[in-house]
Amino acid sequence: MEDKYENMIIETAEKVFNSMEPRVSPRQLKQLHDAYEFAYNAHKEQRRKSGEPYIIHPISVALIAAKELMLDTNSVTASFLHDIVEDTPYTIDDIRERFGDDVAFLVDAVTKRKKSKYKFSKQVDNYQQLLSSMQFDIRALMVKIADRLHNMRTLSSMRPDKQMKIAGETDYFYAPLANRLGLFDVKTDLENLSFKYRCGMEYTDIVLKLDKDKKDNSARLKLFTDDIEAILHEAGIDAKATVYWRAPYSIWRRMKASNKDFIHLDNRYYIRVTFSGCNGSELSEKTICLYIYSLLTNKYNEKPGSFQNLIDQGKENSYKSINVMLLSHEGIWEDVQICSDKMVEASRFGCMAEVAERAETRNCGNNVSLQNVRKWIEKFRKILKEIAAESQTQGFIESIKSSLYYDDVLAFTPKGEAIILPKGSTALDFAFELHTDIGLHAKYARINSKLMSVRTVLNRGDVVEIGMEDDALPKAEWMQYVQSYKAKRSLRSYFSKELAKQQYQRCTCCLPLPGGETIGFREEDNSITLHRRNCPEAIRLASKFGDNIIYMEFDESPDRKYPVTIYIKAIDRYHLFIDILSKITNDLHLFIDSLKTETNDDITDLTVTFYVHSIRELNSAIQSLYSIPGVDEVRRVQNL
Repeated sequence: MEDKYENMIIETAEKVFNSMEPRVSPRQLKQLHDAYEFAYNAHKEQRRKSGEPYIIHPISVALIAAKELMLDTNSVTASFLHDIVEDTPYTIDDIRERFGDDVAFLVDAVTKRKKSKYKFSKQVDNYQQLLSSMQFDIRALMVKIADRLHNMRTLSSMRPDKQMKIAGETDYFYAPLANRLGLFDVKTDLENLSFKYRCGMEYTDIVLKLDKDKKDNSARLKLFTDDIEAILHEAGIDAKATVYWRAPYSIWRRMKASNKDFIHLDNRYYIRVTFSGCNGSELSEKTICLYIYSLLTNKYNEKPGSFQNLIDQGKENSYKSINVMLLSHEGIWEDVQICSDKMVEASRFGCMAEVAERAETRNCGNNVSLQNVRKWIEKFRKILKEIAAESQTQGFIESIKSSLYYDDVLAFTPKGEAIILPKGSTALDFAFELHTDIGLHAKYARINSKLMSVRTVLNRGDVVEIGMEDDALPKAEWMQYVQSYKAKRSLRSYFSKELAKQQYQRCTCCLPLPGGETIGFREEDNSITLHRRNCPEAIRLASKFGDNIIYMEFDESPDRKYPVTIYIKAIDRYHLFIDILSKITNDLHLFIDSLKTETNDDITDLTVTFYVHSIRELNSAIQSLYSIPGVDEVRRVQNL
C-alpha cells in the first residue's frame, strides 16, 4: 500500500514539473523541486481522512494550479506549501527565509488564522482574510480556488455534515467567485461537485435523464453539426460544430428559474461553432463570426429576436460569442454559439491576464483581450475597500455575494455609456450605479423612451434615463427590488438598520419533508431548523456557520402530515377533473386542502394542495398523476 502511495506521489509531482518546465527558467524549476521536497518532509507523518498520505493533497493542488489554472512559478510554489503553516510547526518566517517574500505572502493569505474569538464566524473571517489579499494580488485567490477544487474532488471520504459544510461554502462562495473571474471550467466543476454532495438524489436523477437525452438525440444532432461544418468548409472556414450538454447543476438551476421539469426545459444543450481561421484571412474575429452567422442563416431560419452580440457587448466574466437560435430540419430550435478558439480560451482562463502581469515568466498563449475581467477585478477591489470601511453591523458575506453574481445585463445611458449589472437588476440598480444621489432621489425611469417604474427589471440593451426629484426618497420596499452591492449598501446606509430575521423550526422557504435530503442548523437559542439541502438559505448558512450544521434524519411519522402544493398541466377532456380528484383522494387516500383550476384553449392548469407524510408519498402521488390520460406535467410548487 505504501509503495502504491509513493508511486502516486512521485507521478503527480512529475506532472507538475512537466507542466511547468516549458514555461519557466531552470532556476524557477529548481524552486518548484525545492518546494516539493520541503512540503514532502513537513507533511511526512500526516494522513488525510481517506487514509492517504497528506502530501498527496498539496501536490494535487499544485498540479491544478500548474496545469488547469496555468499559474506562475511562485503561485505553484505556494500551492505546494499552502498547508504547512496551518498544519506543521513551520512558520511564515520559515517560508520567507527559504522561498522569499512573494511566496510567503501567498502562503500567508491562504493560511487560516486560529483565534480565540472570531469577528463574524470562523468561515466568514477566513473569507474576509482571503479576499483582503485580492486588494494587492489576485494569485492568492487562485491558489485557494485550486485548493478548494481538489477538496471537492476528494469529498467522498468526509462525514455528511462535513460534506454539507464544504459543499455549502463552495456553492455559495467559491463557484460564483470562479465564475466572476472568468474560470468557466473550474466554476462548472465546483458547482456540480457541490450539487452532487448536497443533493445526491436530485443530482443522480438529472444525470440519468441527461444520459438518456444524449442517447435519444445524438443521431439527430450529428446530422445538424455535420451540415454546419460542411457549409463552413465550403466557404473556406476551418470550423468545428460541437454539442455541449449542460451540466447537472446548470440544468437544475434552469429548472428552478423557469419552473419547468426536465422534459419541458429548453436549451438542455447548446451547439458551439468554433474556428481558428478563414483561409489565411486577417479578418477580425468579430467579422468572421458574423460571416459564419450569415452563412448559417442563409440555410436555416433564425428565431426572431434570438440574435445576441456578446462580442461588442461581452459579459464581465470575459465570455464572448455571437448567439442565435436556428430552426433545424426536424423543426427544433437549436441554440448556436459562434466564437473563435481564442474566445473559448478566454472563457477558461479569464483572470489569467491579471495573473500574467504579476508573473515572473508567463506564456499567455493567445494574448486574449480580457478588458471586462480586468474591469471587474478593479471594481471588486474597490468594493472590498468599501466593505472594509462599512459598519461591522452589516453582513460581510452578503455584501460579497452581491458582487459574485452568475450572469449580467448590459444597459446604456442615453449618451451611450455602458453599465453592467447583475442579471435581474432594476432601474434602481442602474440609478445607484450612476451615482448614489441619483439612486436616493430616483422617482421614475424612461426605458427605451417609455415611462416606467424605477422597479422595472432591465433587459440586455435597454437605454435607461433616470428621473429625479429632490423630495423623492427611498421606500422601504426598494430593498426587495435591487440586486447590486452598491444599491444594497446605499439603501442599508440610508435606512440605518438591518432586516429582521425570523426563526423557524421547519424552514418555510424550502418546506422539507420526511425522507428527503435534509440538514439541521442550530440557532442561537439552541433550537434546530430543518432545511432541504438545496435550500438557498441552508447554503448561505453553511457557508457562514458551518460548525452549527447538525446531521440528522427527518423521519416519517404516521401521526404527522405536511401540506404540499402541486401544479398539474393537462389537455382538457370530459371527466379530467374527476379523475384527478379520484386519484388523489380515492386511490392515494390523501386529504385535499385547496384546489384551483383554469382552462384556456383546452389546456387546463390545476393547482392542488393536499397533505402527505413524506417525500416518498409526494413522489408516489406525482408519478400516479402522470398515469392519468391527458396529464402532461406534474411538479411541486414551492419557493425554491
